[in-house]
Amino acid sequence: MFVVALTGGIGSGKSEAAKIFAELGVPVTDVDVISHQLTAANQRLIKNLENEFGSSFITPDGALKRAAMRDLVFSDKTALNKLNAILHPAIYAEAIQQLQHHANAPYQILVIPLLFENPSYLPHVNRILLIDCDEKIQIERIKQRSQLTESQIMSIINIQTPRKKRLEQTNDVIENNENVENLRKKIVMIHKNYINTCVLSKTIS
Repeated sequence: MFVVALTGGIGSGKSEAAKIFAELGVPVTDVDVISHQLTAANQRLIKNLENEFGSSFITPDGALKRAAMRDLVFSDKTALNKLNAILHPAIYAEAIQQLQHHANAPYQILVIPLLFENPSYLPHVNRILLIDCDEKIQIERIKQRSQLTESQIMSIINIQTPRKKRLEQTNDVIENNENVENLRKKIVMIHKNYINTCVLSKTIS
């Protein structure tokens, strides 16, 4: 099983990159997608979240109020730790199960924004691919897709691993300061490299 962890700061273009890998036929496991699934209406974690944070954080149809929870945890580290204690074990278990399901693929992608903040995934990862962009572009992208203020955006950026540290700890970097077509070309190139690496690795072993 050859796993490439795809990571990057908010607004860097991870989701678009993951979509392109999927279009190339690469199995993709996305911890954010899993998180949304596990906190959707009437899922098993909802009761635990309601017991911990109260019914004001749950929608009438039984899903997590993600915006309200985001506002809370970005201003209260204790609340963030409590949320992570509920979500992370379940997300991790599901992610590992999905990776194992695709174990025979030449390689697969694990999309995990907070890879360096949550090192429990690292033993399952063979390479780290960072999607990187300039901070100004990062902020503009987030503004375009959300209703967050620049202050809220900076609070999110500041709790993530600093860009310089991400660059130091990664194996491969794709600079994503331009358009989607440019990103696609770079991913197609690195996809070919990963395929060749995996074929060579299997031949040697």
